[in-house]
Amino acid sequence: MTNSKTENFRIAVLGLDHDHVWTVAAEFQASDGVDVIAAADRDGQLRAKAERDLGVLTYENFTELLDRERLDAVCIYTDNRSSAELAIDAASRGLHVLVEKPMAKNATDAERMIDAAEQNGTRLMVNWPFAWWPNLQLATRMVLDENTIGRLLQVRYRGAHEGIVAMGHSQQFADWVEDEERAGGGALVDYCCYGAVLARVLLGQPNAVSGLAGNFCRDDISVEDNAVILMQYPRAMAIAEASWTQHGKLGAYAPMIYGETGSLLVGPRANGGLIRADLETPAGVQVPVPPPPAYMENAAAHFLWAIRRDKPFTTLCQPEICRDAAMIVDAGQASSRNNSTLVTI
Repeated sequence: MTNSKTENFRIAVLGLDHDHVWTVAAEFQASDGVDVIAAADRDGQLRAKAERDLGVLTYENFTELLDRERLDAVCIYTDNRSSAELAIDAASRGLHVLVEKPMAKNATDAERMIDAAEQNGTRLMVNWPFAWWPNLQLATRMVLDENTIGRLLQVRYRGAHEGIVAMGHSQQFADWVEDEERAGGGALVDYCCYGAVLARVLLGQPNAVSGLAGNFCRDDISVEDNAVILMQYPRAMAIAEASWTQHGKLGAYAPMIYGETGSLLVGPRANGGLIRADLETPAGVQVPVPPPPAYMENAAAHFLWAIRRDKPFTTLCQPEICRDAAMIVDAGQASSRNNSTLVTI
């Protein structure tokens, strides 16, 4: 790990088979005072893409890269099972870690990652793509800091598309996302995790969880292609929905937040806007969304800002919060598989 204050921050990419990697790696490359040193993946096609698009040295073996390169941090973009082991290895070498959601294939591995970072004095951040939506950032402030819609009653989020490859992702990505051993599950793990972490941030950890999941359309995969998790609180609830079989985006990627005195609709994606409704404006009014500060624009900017200034990560990306979300997902999965109504957290 480098110590010089004048030397660029040195980071490597571990894994290229999670398609989000290309956006995040480009963000790091565009950052001041950062050198993306190398990337590793077992797939030759992906290594060739990294050499071409990122202009970096590549390795087939993760350990070889870590042994040979002098680094400050790694960003990990491979399957959920391998991500945990790589994060633990990197932390043991004194490296900071950025890992993609949902952090790990289960809460047990998530806890191991947190322990490794704490024991080695390194930082661990979990990237959620919707953490950088200015409209969701504003909605979160309105709820938690400004009490704009009163006490919360319900949080709802639906992640849905027509299939990993059908929506435009690579086959390498689909190969592990649709593999229970490497991913931890199917649509439930892939997409209900968003609703779980949002509920955890806005409402806290639920008292109990119910899950329903099944393979309703996809004969080519063995994991669930649709799922719902219901989170129960003493005086509130949250719903996380997931689908790999929805055509069109109606209802998808648009968090709904309901309070005692109003409701918020966070438009899909970063440019979807923010609508607030209450008794005086039941049809809803558009809320102006200011641009975020530079350190909240994307994953790379936030990771670098927090490490360089010794600041806490934004709540959505804190590993303990994400570990709690993994507990919710695990409970929802157990409920769905055991055909039980509730799993107590």
